[in-house]
Amino acid sequence: MRYLLDTHVMIWMMTDPSKIGRKALNIIEDGSNILLWSAVSFWELTVKISLGKLSLSSDWVQQLEAEKKGNRILDLSLEWRHCCKHESLPWHHRDPFDRLLVCQALCEGLSMITKDRHIEKYEAPIIW
Repeated sequence: MRYLLDTHVMIWMMTDPSKIGRKALNIIEDGSNILLWSAVSFWELTVKISLGKLSLSSDWVQQLEAEKKGNRILDLSLEWRHCCKHESLPWHHRDPFDRLLVCQALCEGLSMITKDRHIEKYEAPIIW
């Protein structure tokens, strides 16, 4: 199976894995699954850090890369077709980062690993 990690999941993987739901953690630890990390999530982290809404250690990028490598997490680029999906996406949720992650999940046929209950309102399957 293929899964898209929500931004908070990666933060918790780096800082406090006990916050991740058992089902989600089992999927992450199962080497047969394909895990993806979106450029949208990286963008979200940099925006929130620059606005002072999120504080991570000074070497957070290196920690993130180590976490990705250690858990076989692949990068998912943002493509124009993901953005086009946004045009028809219902406005269940106003967070632009989450909306783009949902678009990516729908376009790529991915289940999302997320605790965010707002995302349940979309057609993308979620795991927690």
